[in-house]
Amino acid sequence: MTRESLVTQDWEHVVAQLGGAGFLELSAHESGALLRKRVIKSAVDLLRVVLAYCLGESGLRLTATWASAIGLVDISNVALLYRLRQCGDWLCGLVGHVLASATPKASRGRIIRLIDATAVPKAGVAARQQNELWRIHSAFDLPGERFGHFELTDQHGAETFDRIPVVKGEIRIGDRAYLQPDRMAAVLDQGADVLVRASWKSARWRDAKGNPLDLISELRKAAARGRIDRPIWIARKRGAPLALRLVAIKKPAQAAAAARRKAHLAARKERRQLSQQTLEAADWVILVTSLSSNEFPTDDIIALYRLRWRIELGFKRLKSLVGLKGPPGLDERSARPYILAHLLMILLIEPLIDELDDSPRWAHAA
Repeated sequence: MTRESLVTQDWEHVVAQLGGAGFLELSAHESGALLRKRVIKSAVDLLRVVLAYCLGESGLRLTATWASAIGLVDISNVALLYRLRQCGDWLCGLVGHVLASATPKASRGRIIRLIDATAVPKAGVAARQQNELWRIHSAFDLPGERFGHFELTDQHGAETFDRIPVVKGEIRIGDRAYLQPDRMAAVLDQGADVLVRASWKSARWRDAKGNPLDLISELRKAAARGRIDRPIWIARKRGAPLALRLVAIKKPAQAAAAARRKAHLAARKERRQLSQQTLEAADWVILVTSLSSNEFPTDDIIALYRLRWRIELGFKRLKSLVGLKGPPGLDERSARPYILAHLLMILLIEPLIDELDDSPRWAHAA
């Protein structure tokens, strides 16, 4: 969806998806985005010109010229910037409205939620030198193939497993960054199940008696069999160890070799010695979960984790199809609505791309 497409009949469909003109008027007034209708006469016109700027490539001045040329609104670039800065709460509310109206159906009566974050850089040389960025914390819900939650922070907003509100009964899936025992416990306490990837040294592993467990030793014992499925406990900062289930599967030779090469490259880049344990662990996909083996056998757990790729595709669509990149300008009041406009647009586009079969063949465990 680009600025040019906003002059076609597609725009009427966008307005309908967002609840209609009446809802837009009410929400714009309540959020403070449109209180006095002097230059911009309606919330529909305000949204149209704001999206045209955020989704286009021409900047404030040319967007204002475009709006005047098509008879939409006669506004200066300065006035457009002011309006944009008033739209953050409104666009955030519209994102929430679309998310609420697209609540996904459950799988086996349950929602599968893929948790991850993506980032775009802040504008300016100083920001780039200090690695300042905007981080978009997300949940991607299956089987509906929809983003089910967004939260926007700067680089100080940590990727935490319990940041996204829990839907009771959900199966929450995360990569290695989310192996956070205390936060996983918080998700479990709210009635969800978890499935998280692990590395051999990312947790304090314990056996049933609370004694330290050597995970590498367990992998070596299971090398001939090629898989592990057993109870395991993870020590926490607070409270009793977290009781989970360890599921590990040995990668095919090609995937294992690629993982070892990647480990070597990372060690050289960080100028550290690569341990033998890390090389051995690179041959395995290691997962921990609260799902029972009665309902979810080993192969089902592996298949569930493979679904995590869907959120990567969602981020790809957000950045390539919708065109999200670092917002221009240094002011958070304009950067926030710029990013929210792109989040809103991917939510509107997602129903149109449901049938695309662009998932990778996961013949090799990664």
